[in-house]
Amino acid sequence: MVNIVLPIDFGDKTEQLVDGAVKFAKEVNGKIHLIHVAPSDIGFAIGDMGFQYFPEVEQNEIREELVQLNKIEQRVLAQDVDCEHYLKQGIAKDIILEYAKAKEANYIVMGSHGRSGFYDVFVGSLTKGLTKNSPIPVLVVPIHDN
Repeated sequence: MVNIVLPIDFGDKTEQLVDGAVKFAKEVNGKIHLIHVAPSDIGFAIGDMGFQYFPEVEQNEIREELVQLNKIEQRVLAQDVDCEHYLKQGIAKDIILEYAKAKEANYIVMGSHGRSGFYDVFVGSLTKGLTKNSPIPVLVVPIHDN
């Protein structure tokens, strides 16, 4: 079986990315390993007293992200593609590469909005970072507005 790591960010194009990964998984008899990397600073806020940490905010956000991951997993399974999910906090590129190695991934499937130039300079691009640093082939699925 082909192991496919599929990072998910819950953006507005997530469904298109999942559809592309499912199609690919069916073509290669693959299993999809969903991963969502949550930022490490979810529960932090800046207020009058400076930085404050609110663990209940972090716990609620993580709980909601797990619910969303589970829904996506169920959607993939309903299309007869084997699937599991994983959530961890930290630096996305590093965690995705560690997870792909642990799962002995054959591919990492990422989405690309087709942005470049100033967007990459100011915001950065996870897809670009992974394609540059991954020893595992990265399949880039174009995601555009309909």
